[in-house]
Amino acid sequence: MTAVPEQNTPEWVCGKCGCALETKKINVSYMGSSFPVDLPVCPQCGQVYISEDLATGKMADVEQLLEDK
Repeated sequence: MTAVPEQNTPEWVCGKCGCALETKKINVSYMGSSFPVDLPVCPQCGQVYISEDLATGKMADVEQLLEDK
């Protein structure tokens, strides 16, 4: 994914297709549990962008909670 600055907010672009990503509700699943999350998605190929902050922060916390059950 590539950030293209536009009017003070970056617009994320799919590295595969070159299309601008659109925020959509995606179901994220882990260990049999599913969670709806708004994430940037390529409208052409469906590739989802998960930021490093989200992956190492909130998602890692949820993963740990589920594993501790």
